[in-house]
Amino acid sequence: MSEPKVFLLPDLGEGLTEAELVNWLVAVGDEIRVDQPIAEVETAKSMVEVPSPYAGTVAVLHGEPGQTLDVGKPLISVMPTGSVSAGGAATGNAAPAPSPDSIRPADDAAGSDRPDATPGAALPAAAESVSSPADVAAEAYREEEKAGSGNVLIGYGTPGGHGVARRSRAPKRAAVAESGSGVSAAEKAADDLLLMRTRVPGKLGAVISPLVRRMARDHGVDLGGLQGSGASGLIMRRDVEAVIKPSPMAERAVGAPAAPAAPAAASVPSHTDARTGLGISGRTAVRGVRKAVAANMTRSRSEIPEATVWVDVDATALVEMRAALKKSDPHNVPGLLAFIARFVVAGLKKYPELNTRIVTTEDVAGGAMQEIVAFDGVNLGFAAQTDRGLMVPSVRNADKLSARELDAEIRRLTAVVREGKATPAELGSGTFTLNNYGVFGVDGSAAIINHPEVGILGVGRIIDKPWVVDGELAVRKVTELTLTFDHRVCDGGAAGGFLRYVADAIENPGSVLADM
Repeated sequence: MSEPKVFLLPDLGEGLTEAELVNWLVAVGDEIRVDQPIAEVETAKSMVEVPSPYAGTVAVLHGEPGQTLDVGKPLISVMPTGSVSAGGAATGNAAPAPSPDSIRPADDAAGSDRPDATPGAALPAAAESVSSPADVAAEAYREEEKAGSGNVLIGYGTPGGHGVARRSRAPKRAAVAESGSGVSAAEKAADDLLLMRTRVPGKLGAVISPLVRRMARDHGVDLGGLQGSGASGLIMRRDVEAVIKPSPMAERAVGAPAAPAAPAAASVPSHTDARTGLGISGRTAVRGVRKAVAANMTRSRSEIPEATVWVDVDATALVEMRAALKKSDPHNVPGLLAFIARFVVAGLKKYPELNTRIVTTEDVAGGAMQEIVAFDGVNLGFAAQTDRGLMVPSVRNADKLSARELDAEIRRLTAVVREGKATPAELGSGTFTLNNYGVFGVDGSAAIINHPEVGILGVGRIIDKPWVVDGELAVRKVTELTLTFDHRVCDGGAAGGFLRYVADAIENPGSVLADM
């Protein structure tokens, strides 16, 4: 008997230690190919699909949607296609499901003593000629599995991997899957009874996934009267969810034994806070992007001795210059942020202390020492607000790009992070961050440095303000620049010099761009 192959959750990039399981893309009993996406997981940096390094039949799904899984822990168990199952049948040659009169619960042995069970009936199927379609498919899956490296890299997968996923219901494989899931004997008996009630003569079981059956049992949904939307009347998770969602009263109207409704933590206070005496209306787990942001900001505050300097800037000339460019070419004008980004990378060339990183290394005596690491180039990060939280993608080699090229890359990366498809390299390679918090309608902010960088420049909203020009009071377009920097890498002279350079560039954009 072949043992199932267990695929451990890989490191999804840059040393991440955990990921949240968002959704399974396969179910127990599915036949999968090498490199087929099996699950969607959300890391602290992006939403990714995890491909399988193995071909075969899904035996166990280790985790439920919404659960946080540790890197290196089991994600999925796969029974290699063509291997011998507990009953002696090749998993790649599953016989058609028997009728309700001739089946037993999924945990019975294949060689039953019942009159209608033929001992060893499944064995000839494994001994058929290799020219049969099933054996050809099994051999193809075996070749795919050999081609798979097992070293899954998100976005790359493993070599090989062709073919189409195919659903099948094998009672023995289901027994293997469920026996390892920690289900009690009583729950298993009830699960088997549900399975018996949802068999369709001459067809696959109407419910394949034990997760779907358990969901139905937990919510009091009668699968016997439920019409499945899948192939051959297969009852899918969405079918059960459609019955659950209306209300417990609707379930009782159908005739199902309704399970007690759980209180809505988000709307009904379930506990009282001891300190305030107020009811607690809800609790939200800190995980995913929010957890990563919290950890990084805490580390930044605890490790970096930061200081902040700021200056008000007359941005009238920059706004007017962009308006003039837009008249001549309405569809190819960079945004104001792209122009400011161009000034920032130029300023970092003049004040490279702010484009560094502090690392801890080992000295010749074996002790710890700190070094300031300088970079040959600028990867400019910029803060982007998304539905998943604040993300900071970075424009790589920003110092080599024009304002138009910076604008295009900023727009591309903004779209990517909002779709949850940014790669770890795009989210973790910045050397300095630009934060346009003016879009939130605020003027200034003492921002927290994006660790392990050493500086962040904030840009406030551009508004009309009274301003003295050539000794006369005038109304100008004014913004505030705020620089927060790591005082370990530079003093106020360098920080002030950089901030003043960017401010002068905004006030006189034509002359500065001509020199770049």
